[in-house]
Amino acid sequence: MAKGQHIAYVRVSTVEQNEARQVEALKRHDIDRWFTEKTSGKNTNRSELQRMLEFVREGDTVYIHDLSRLARSTKDLLEIVDLLKSKGVDLVSNKENIDSSTPTGKLMLTMIGAIAEFERANLLERQREGIAIAKKAGKYKGRKKIEVDSELFKKYYDKYMKREINKVQFAKAIKISRPTLDKMLKEYVA
Repeated sequence: MAKGQHIAYVRVSTVEQNEARQVEALKRHDIDRWFTEKTSGKNTNRSELQRMLEFVREGDTVYIHDLSRLARSTKDLLEIVDLLKSKGVDLVSNKENIDSSTPTGKLMLTMIGAIAEFERANLLERQREGIAIAKKAGKYKGRKKIEVDSELFKKYYDKYMKREINKVQFAKAIKISRPTLDKMLKEYVA
């Protein structure tokens, strides 16, 4: 088998976060190709992750700074690892010192993925408990409802229904996000 490329996948959750720490830690692996993105890791529907998974070939090795950069759930992590394995691609994680090309690495990957998912579930449970306590004390009101001028909304809604504009253009025109527009469209009665 020919020596493959060294591929790096770097992810931070928000635009405000900086990927420099991960990049610096991965430089020692003589990376041939970098895939970097600023997006949540809540699922695998990430453009650079998908590009990287399509790009890798047999003999390549994917380097990540830590497993949470690749996936947040055990299910997603194991699916990505299985996909890489089926393509003949190894995975190396710096922080956890795991190399999927070894039996120990495979075992550790499964165990760490399960622990990470357990920790995330506990964090979300604590968050829900905290919100419930704050609501009870009258300190948590939830997110403020986004208000859009009804005439403006109707104007662009009509254009959208006539297929003169798409959802992205609609959302931009009334200065809201696409998910907010989707929610408003479900609630809207013309």
